[in-house]
Amino acid sequence: MVTIAIIGRPNVGKSTLFNRLVGKKLALVDDRPGVTRDRRNGDARLLDLEFEIIDTAGLEETIGDTLEARMRAQTELAMDLADLSLFMVDAKSGLTPQDKVFGEVLRRRGKPVILVANKAEAKNSSEGFYDAFTLGLGEPVAISAEHGEGMGDLRDAIVAALGQNAFYEEEDDEDDFGAEVTILPAGEIDGEEEPVEAYDATKPLRIAIVGRPNAGKSTLINRFLGQDRLLTGPEAGITRDSISVEWEWRGRRIKMFDTAGMRRRAKVQEKLEKLSVADGLRAIKFAEVVVVVFDATIPFERQDLSISDLIMREGRAPVIAFNKWDLVEDRQAVLADLREKTERLLPQARGIKAVPVSGETGDGLDRLMQAITETHETWNKRISTAKLNQWLERVVGHHPPPAVAGRRVTIKYMTQVKSRPPTFMLSTTRPEALNAAYTRYLVNGLRESFGLAGVPIRLGLRKPDNPFASRAKKYT
Repeated sequence: MVTIAIIGRPNVGKSTLFNRLVGKKLALVDDRPGVTRDRRNGDARLLDLEFEIIDTAGLEETIGDTLEARMRAQTELAMDLADLSLFMVDAKSGLTPQDKVFGEVLRRRGKPVILVANKAEAKNSSEGFYDAFTLGLGEPVAISAEHGEGMGDLRDAIVAALGQNAFYEEEDDEDDFGAEVTILPAGEIDGEEEPVEAYDATKPLRIAIVGRPNAGKSTLINRFLGQDRLLTGPEAGITRDSISVEWEWRGRRIKMFDTAGMRRRAKVQEKLEKLSVADGLRAIKFAEVVVVVFDATIPFERQDLSISDLIMREGRAPVIAFNKWDLVEDRQAVLADLREKTERLLPQARGIKAVPVSGETGDGLDRLMQAITETHETWNKRISTAKLNQWLERVVGHHPPPAVAGRRVTIKYMTQVKSRPPTFMLSTTRPEALNAAYTRYLVNGLRESFGLAGVPIRLGLRKPDNPFASRAKKYT
């Protein structure tokens, strides 16, 4: 598939054009310059053309090991990977010395370049449009990324640069990444029992990496990939967009999402950080397994616990990665302490898998992936109704539900109505009288008896239908 990169200085509208071409608001857009830092890939469509598009950070003149220099290195890598670059300038504000420098950088690379004059809908844009001719990159294509104007001209320029034969229709492979996951909240569960199927360990897997700022999420993903795909550094809060990367582990396709660090809600004041956090929350909802990255040197901060609880409430399969393990000295004592705190501070995720890792050295990554796949299998587990009700008879006989107002609560039966996460429906004569302590007793029993450790379990209560209700209505 053809790959096209959007290149330009900060705040010329690259992410706006990216979002228009992919048809979704994937990239964060804000009025301030420098919002985009990592490069982001997406499947784009422009009229009849289909291609891969890369959104990049704004080019800046910088040297050394600064954050801006690392951002520029990522953008230059995108230029090398792309078959064609869309060099975007701002027709409204006109050319800058930076535009001329970066136009020369693109020309020296010897790859096809299309000059794109964005914000051409502005009243004073004509002067900036004609100035763009002085860059020596051919006739600029006037567009408005925000309003969708000039897209036909952009399509024609791309075809002229690469040729019609560069674009062809590929057969779609079966891809499970776009499947929707429906979560049924407790109390609203209904439906027929699904057939019990064996777990398919070859299906693609979606994983989100979340955690506090500077916990080492991007470094961890780079180590998985074996390359500096994501921007990293000592500065906290480098990642802003939720960036997805694809790779394979033991022949299985993995789609992994890097997310912005999540601070406590009270500390999130700026609009841009709110957008970053919202983007991370969308990644959690789209993922199947969510890895919470703890800093092993300062673990179990309040925000770590809040993030873990959020994942359980969203119904995702959680795994903990104690990162920066290379900085821990007395590892045996620290590991024992971490395991004790995990059980004590996360009772709602009893049995959650927690793995010490080092994104810096790569230690523990294979064990982490093994924990992810095992947790995903548990999250997909189904239990037959016969086994459930045999178990239910034993546990209710051992510990019957308490009587309320002198009346005993009768439990009829239990069935699993869905998986992902395991969701059960309990039929009882008085759902409102079954207290939280008894439902916790049942949930903990399910977890221990059927190997559902570390994943959220949902239990809905329902009163059985009255078989004589229709007859009563007939004679009233």
